[in-house]
Amino acid sequence: MPYLHQLDPIAVALGPLKVHWYGLMYLLAFFVAWWLGRNRIRKGYLPGVNEVGYGDLMFYGMVGVILGGRIGYVLFYDLQTYIANPLQILRVWEGGMSFHGGLAGVLVATWIWARKHQLHFFDVGDFIAPLVPPGLGFGRIGNFINGELWGKPTDAAYGVIFPGALPPEYAHMDAVALKQQWASGALNAFARHPSQLYQAFLEGLVLFLVLWFLSKRERPRYFISGVFLALYGVFRFLVEFVRVPDAQIGDHGYLAFGWLTMGQVLSVPLILGGLGLILYSRRAPTLHRALPDSAA
Repeated sequence: MPYLHQLDPIAVALGPLKVHWYGLMYLLAFFVAWWLGRNRIRKGYLPGVNEVGYGDLMFYGMVGVILGGRIGYVLFYDLQTYIANPLQILRVWEGGMSFHGGLAGVLVATWIWARKHQLHFFDVGDFIAPLVPPGLGFGRIGNFINGELWGKPTDAAYGVIFPGALPPEYAHMDAVALKQQWASGALNAFARHPSQLYQAFLEGLVLFLVLWFLSKRERPRYFISGVFLALYGVFRFLVEFVRVPDAQIGDHGYLAFGWLTMGQVLSVPLILGGLGLILYSRRAPTLHRALPDSAA
């Protein structure tokens, strides 16, 4: 029997102050990245950088993720809405973050930090790549809790009924009435793929395990960054086939052929760029681990 989604997107409400699960997922993502990265800094995975320098890098990365992710979503997915309501851009806790924009923001932040500390950009990129997937997974879990970015209809037993995706005749029903309808089986026909959880599994868990394992061994420069880009691009491209696209884009969310989405278009350069970096890494030097003995 499909699962009825009735999760509250608000984790804690203290009067007018509301803490959303989506925002907590971002905090958890930054904490896990900091914790994993700090341990690797102590083991010399980024020579010449100590914990203070890494804390500085984390700050740059956080700013890049938030600004890039929000700006990217506005530009790629919903520009007209934000032109009409510019202040809506500030409501980050309601969702609306683009991975591709966030990636661009992180790349810019990494370049600035690496230049400041006189390190090779891809040495830093290879170091932080394995730290990113857990955050991607937490972000997709946040999307699931919010009941947004759902998938296409499915008759699979693991389908999920999202109230926000139900036909208009169900819009007036409260949680109790919807649960009664669900118990009777009346909502089974509206079950959808939990595409957010597919992405959390592939982009979060699988990508993390692959990168973590590969990066524990000494690898040539560019390789880890290339694997990250290529695998993320492939995973995102595939999941888009069972995910409902953003309706405000193109023809009911499709840019061409009745199936090509903006997410797939933006993922193609990642796949090609990742494969290019993997090939190029065969001629690149290897960064050897060393105990950090100087601040950077």
